[in-house]
This record gives sequence, structure tokens and C-alpha cells, in this order.
Amino acid sequence: MMHRVFASSQRGLSMVEAMVAIVVLSIGVLGCGALQSGGLRVVQGSFYRAQAAQLATDMADRMRANFGDMGNYALALAAPSPTGTSVRDRDRAEWRARLRSLPAGNGAIDIDPVTNLVTITVQWDDSRAGGDAASSFVLVTRLRAN
Repeated sequence: MMHRVFASSQRGLSMVEAMVAIVVLSIGVLGCGALQSGGLRVVQGSFYRAQAAQLATDMADRMRANFGDMGNYALALAAPSPTGTSVRDRDRAEWRARLRSLPAGNGAIDIDPVTNLVTITVQWDDSRAGGDAASSFVLVTRLRAN
């Protein structure tokens, strides 16, 4: 009976195989990092939009609460924050101060006195989150006396 002995020429991984495995693993880790950073940008943009919607709704509620003076709430984007002591001026000044929580946040209020349609615009810089430098949220609502 003849016994054959095979000499094994491979003993473990070669250096080339190890390098290929490291490159493939590195590409996978870099891809996961890019996916994570893209996800963070989307989340940041969503947070800004949600905050803008909440701020616009807040101003509409303030106007509903002070319905008798609603027609005087108009405010242009370029206008400075009001400094008066009336409820209307305090509402608008507080709203403008809260808008500063958004990057380059600003807001405007336009009122049609005939139809009581109110257009509330909130603007911010969404470029860090991958959006436009002048992103905006516009709320159009009709205010009525309660």
C-alpha cells in the first residue's frame, strides 16, 4: 500500500489577501460614515422645518388670541422688531426673538383685511443641512373671531 503525502504550499493568508481584505473593510466603513453624515443633514433640515412650522403656528395663535387688533400685526421681512408695549408689539417682538433660534431666522406677516387671510412666512438659512440658503415655510390661514 502506498501512502501519498501532499505537501501543503499554503499556510495562512498571504500579504496581498490581507491588504485586499483591509481595503474592502475600509471602503465599507467610509460608506457607513458618509451615510451617517448624510442622515444627520437630513435630520437637521427636518428639525428646522418643524421648528419653522411651530413658530408660524404660534404667531397665528397669538393673532387669534388678540383678534381685535389682528389687522395691525403686519410685519415685513426687512422691518426691525417692534419695541412697543402693546400686546401686539410684544407678540411680534417675542416671535422675532424666537425666530433667531433658526440660523439667520426671520419672519413676516401679511394680512388681507377683507378676507382675514393671514400669510405668515418664516425664513432661515438651511445650507448647513443641505438645503437652500433662503429656505422658507409659509402658513396661510383665515382667522376668525372665536
